[in-house]
Amino acid sequence: MSFVIPDGVRPVRDAVHAFMTERVEPAEPVLHAGGPEAAAALGELRAQAKKEGLWALGHPRELGGGGLPFLDYVYVNEVQGRSEYGQIALGTYTLQDSLMLHEHASPGQRERYLEPLVRGDISPSFAMTEPSVSSSDPTQIVTSAVLDGDEWVINGHKWFTTGASRAAYTTVMCRTEPDAPPHRAFSMILVPTDTPGYTIVRETPVLGLDGSHCEVLYEDVRVPASNLLGPRGQGFVIAQKRLGPGRIFHCMRWLGQAQRAFDLMCRRLHERTAFGEPLAAKQLMRQHVFDSYAEIQSARLLTLSAAEAIDRGSQARVEIGAIKVVGARMLHNVIDRAIQVYGAAGLTPDTPLERMYRHARAGRIYDGPDEVHIDSVGRRILGAYTAGGSWEFGAR
Repeated sequence: MSFVIPDGVRPVRDAVHAFMTERVEPAEPVLHAGGPEAAAALGELRAQAKKEGLWALGHPRELGGGGLPFLDYVYVNEVQGRSEYGQIALGTYTLQDSLMLHEHASPGQRERYLEPLVRGDISPSFAMTEPSVSSSDPTQIVTSAVLDGDEWVINGHKWFTTGASRAAYTTVMCRTEPDAPPHRAFSMILVPTDTPGYTIVRETPVLGLDGSHCEVLYEDVRVPASNLLGPRGQGFVIAQKRLGPGRIFHCMRWLGQAQRAFDLMCRRLHERTAFGEPLAAKQLMRQHVFDSYAEIQSARLLTLSAAEAIDRGSQARVEIGAIKVVGARMLHNVIDRAIQVYGAAGLTPDTPLERMYRHARAGRIYDGPDEVHIDSVGRRILGAYTAGGSWEFGAR
């Protein structure tokens, strides 16, 4: 495969890059502050994106999106990822949920949730993680749903339900088949956030950031039986289909964040002087550039390789697991070096680096901690040798 940006993708990628650097990034101070001004600014960005044909580029065309193929979307998403607001401003924040509904939703669910999602009229949220059990072992989830007549009755406690405070609904992973094998014991149920018994306890701050990571109680929450998403007992299957591409989406956006930090670092090395010469003349500073270049490029090629495997129809579990770990580490390291180059200024809101650094640390935990992916990748590769086979890199 070629790792050069295809000619057909470059114009839209360039347009998204310009949108990010000229409009979204300058608006970040207002967006960070929140409140009515932030909402108005975000609304204006979304309107501009729609007017200029940059809205929902990764969504299937039949849903009203841009219809970019998965691999092409990698090149666009890596520039969209330069800012944490990129996917919201450009209408791709809902992509994982839209694809999930596109495959599994009933006609009524599509009309109520999917079409408004793609238009950006509503926001989704997804509830899997629970405070009382290890998220590394989701078979231990205890939130339950019992069918009572024509209604599901849900009881449980979730947290890190990102975006629940602004969402129209939450897709909840519940234990519905208590006597079934662990991976067939769970189902997905769509729960409107205004349903009685659905209570947001708090928005959990993460490293000082208010990221709308909500803790939610479900106390005798009743929803129609028709709110079941897909077949009963298929919650794990649906979750894995959602999380696999989602991890690639994270890695794509991390590349954009790393590029931004790299740019800031290199420009600072030319602008700042110490002991009579630019920092760029210092060998130790050039080491930061070398290490960052090598890590970004390695992570980028791994991400493109994983995306190509998905494009071929592969589940790409080894590739996705590897890039989730490598990408998160890369992002942390590159931002860390950029902060080091800036010195004390890098620790302040005078640059975007201190906020980026805090977001980067979370990447090693959400959608599966490093340890889970490392173990899974190692186990799968070693499994290729159990029957006398091998893991031939050039043939994969």
